[in-house]
Amino acid sequence: MRARLLPNGGGRLAPWLFLLPAILVTGLLVAGLVPLVDASLRTLDRATFRMGETWSLANFVTLWERPVYAVLAWRTIGAALTTTVLTLAIALPYAWLMVRTPKPWLKKLLLVSLFLPFFIGQVVRAYGWLIVLGNEGLINPGLGMLGLGPFKLLYHYPAVLLGLVQYMLPFAVLMLAPAFTAVGEEVELASASLGATPARTFLHVVLPLVKPGLVAASVVVFTLSLTDFAMPAIMGGGRNDFVANGIYDAFFRLSDPGLGGALAIVLTLLGTGIAGLMLALFGLGTLGYVRRNA
Repeated sequence: MRARLLPNGGGRLAPWLFLLPAILVTGLLVAGLVPLVDASLRTLDRATFRMGETWSLANFVTLWERPVYAVLAWRTIGAALTTTVLTLAIALPYAWLMVRTPKPWLKKLLLVSLFLPFFIGQVVRAYGWLIVLGNEGLINPGLGMLGLGPFKLLYHYPAVLLGLVQYMLPFAVLMLAPAFTAVGEEVELASASLGATPARTFLHVVLPLVKPGLVAASVVVFTLSLTDFAMPAIMGGGRNDFVANGIYDAFFRLSDPGLGGALAIVLTLLGTGIAGLMLALFGLGTLGYVRRNA
């Protein structure tokens, strides 16, 4: 089809044609932000429950002045950073073993275990954790048989982190596996032949070479965790809300689209800014680093 439409290969236009789907999706996302920006600049008249006719920064001032929104922001950022670190700590050995294992049955098992969660929605997985961690779930009765517990395993901050790590793990592994595949096994063999232990080979040879995948996985996991709604809502029990939950409350409980729009804009800028900073600090020049050290 490409040969028929563009007999000469498209010339300079060809790269833009391949980028067209991504440009369209990005354009739709940007277009969706326009009504949010407009709403965020209008205050709600509590007497008539109609939005104001003039623009102002009153909603953003409200977010700045009310401590509850600062708590939401710091809790969300802290959870996103913690989830990213814990997820990568598990995903790195998982992806390396999945790529390097010579045993076909183990590779199939790891692949099935990786892709199976994608067939189960996040909400279903969160409710599954309720069954496992509840007072009458699978863990507490087992601990009771040993004379331990019962322990409160749900509706607190660590429970939210547990749910997020389990949800984000497949995304991180999918980003890291191609990076490990791109590193030839002979590189590790050469390092071992020079006297390096497997741990030193992994830390000082393999890990720098998979830096592009590591950065990509970090950005994906961080941004998805930053905007998550289901895990804090279900596993946090309403006491460990994130910014996304605050946006929902502003729109549907307070009936204040202006405040909800302001929160959404802040979350968008926060996620975009931190992701851009991560790429600027660790992502730019990564490919050149790999070529120099390969």
